[in-house]
Amino acid sequence: MKSRWPALAVLCAMQLMIILDGTVVTVALPVLQAELGISQAGLSWVVNSYLIAFAGLLLFAGRLGDLVGSRKVFQAGLATFTLASLLCGVATTPAMLIAGRFLQGVGAALASAVVLGMIVALFPEPGEQAQAMGVYSFVSAGGASVGLIAGGVITETVGWPWIFLVNVPIGVVALVGGARLLARTAGLGWRAGVDVVGAVLITAGLSLGVLTISRVPESGLHLGWAAASVVLLAAFVARQASTAQPLLRLRLFASREITGANLVVVLVFAAGFGFQFLNALYLQRVLGFDSLQTGLAFLPAPLVIGAMSLFFSARLTARYGTRRVLLTGLLALAAGLLLLSRAPVGGDYWTDVAPSLLVQGFGMGLTVPSVIMRAMAGAAPADAGLASGLNNTAQQAGAAVGLAVLATVATARTDTLLGQGTPDLTALRDGYSLAFQVAAGFVLAGVLVTYLLLTDTKTKERIPA
Repeated sequence: MKSRWPALAVLCAMQLMIILDGTVVTVALPVLQAELGISQAGLSWVVNSYLIAFAGLLLFAGRLGDLVGSRKVFQAGLATFTLASLLCGVATTPAMLIAGRFLQGVGAALASAVVLGMIVALFPEPGEQAQAMGVYSFVSAGGASVGLIAGGVITETVGWPWIFLVNVPIGVVALVGGARLLARTAGLGWRAGVDVVGAVLITAGLSLGVLTISRVPESGLHLGWAAASVVLLAAFVARQASTAQPLLRLRLFASREITGANLVVVLVFAAGFGFQFLNALYLQRVLGFDSLQTGLAFLPAPLVIGAMSLFFSARLTARYGTRRVLLTGLLALAAGLLLLSRAPVGGDYWTDVAPSLLVQGFGMGLTVPSVIMRAMAGAAPADAGLASGLNNTAQQAGAAVGLAVLATVATARTDTLLGQGTPDLTALRDGYSLAFQVAAGFVLAGVLVTYLLLTDTKTKERIPA
């Protein structure tokens, strides 16, 4: 069917808006604070309000896609995200901006929760599915780096409102394209059941957990919030084990494919997201780059990710299988992180940073398509939306945990060295270097999980309906 690839373009357009939105906002935060008069605490809510809604609703949104049809959920999420972007762009007060960011998170959760399941349905044949996942993975992995560049350019040229308003015309075009190109799916129907209590528990537990983790680098672990999050998540698991119509079928985790692949997703995104944040700080605080130079400095990574994801990953997967390609990508990603950890204080970008970004781009370009395919391969068609939501939840959880852990490691190491009289730049560099080494440790743990839990078979392991 010729319309499949244009339909994939619609799905990836939404995913690109979601990915770009996270990084362009990060670059623009100082300007937002100055022009809207946002306090330091309020500034953190510009980021956290989005993350809380996004991470908290992913599993519920995935199940909703199975019940009412993934197309309806995707279009609803796309419309919500587009309208929320307009609200953010015309915001005149901190409250308006934070409300808009929360609604953006709701829309992002609804749309992205079902994207992977829709791609699998569009491209059931393994070879074409690998190509489609390569495109999706390039958008996901490379889009964040592109966002750093776009954020700096847009903020410095036409002003911060346009980092949000640019989503509006893209969203409208995607909505029209989705209505014409995306196949209608009936879903299981409401009779299949929706666990409202479970949805409340998982949404509250994940939202509170993300909030707790995101605050760790600034104020340390809030034990009360952490305990409440654990209790809510434990109550959710108990609810799923006892109810007749669970939101999340726990026997999904009996699949080594689903369990192992999602564990690797958590570890990879913990390393990747945390690294990206800290490397931006390293370039600015140690090498003295401005925001635009920092964005441009990331270019080698998305270029190589694009080349590997779009042109080589599918071919290598068809020839060697996803497991071998995944192991190769993970080892390359770890090597790139370790290479960057050796960069000296007075280092040169082209000799000490760019080579590591090229190696990391090679690794990510192989890793992300392979691990997503393995995560989706174990789910029955009726659970495609749920499996997609679970995978996106793993991505968000990994990103939140990785950023918190790596930022805390870097800060603690730097503070210790400063207390010992180490020069400022050396202390900063050593803190980032240790964080990059810990990130490499995350990736090597992913190698171990892949080796132990994922098999060489090219057949799809399915969970009984």
